[in-house]
Amino acid sequence: MSSSPLPGPVRQIGYVVGDLDAALASWVELGVGPWFVLRRIVQQADHRGERCEVTISIALANSGELQLELIEQHGDTPSIYTEFLDGNGPGFHQLAYWPEDFDATLRAVRDAGWPVVWSSAEEGGVRYAYVEPPAGVATVVELMEYNDVTQGLAKFVRDAADGWDGSDPIRPLN
Repeated sequence: MSSSPLPGPVRQIGYVVGDLDAALASWVELGVGPWFVLRRIVQQADHRGERCEVTISIALANSGELQLELIEQHGDTPSIYTEFLDGNGPGFHQLAYWPEDFDATLRAVRDAGWPVVWSSAEEGGVRYAYVEPPAGVATVVELMEYNDVTQGLAKFVRDAADGWDGSDPIRPLN
């Protein structure tokens, strides 16, 4: 029996990259896609207790049931992303879980002593937070509230990947 405060399976693996387009090209070469891209979105969050604002571009695709996320931060504002890039270079950053009861899961990870290092207010109908797990499997674990908005987006991305024929590999969402 697991003593983890995390609910259900890993839903997403996230990578922080220095060049989103180069990373997308590499993933497409591996046959993963199509990728849905949001460019230059402004994100406001608490980063280790300090309010900050960053501009990021993200891309989402599925391989089977597993969603992949690529994140590029524009600029050098201190954030969970620049922290990772400065210490590791581009690469695997986070595992994501999608709890239906976001508040209870956030309480459970806090009660387990996992520091919340990045959290946002609701953005586009979704709340999320990054926490530092005690196990060194991932730098951070993302908790993203699983609600109608995230469920709809997850289904849209997964359905597009199912039987994808390689055409139109990069698809803008904004």
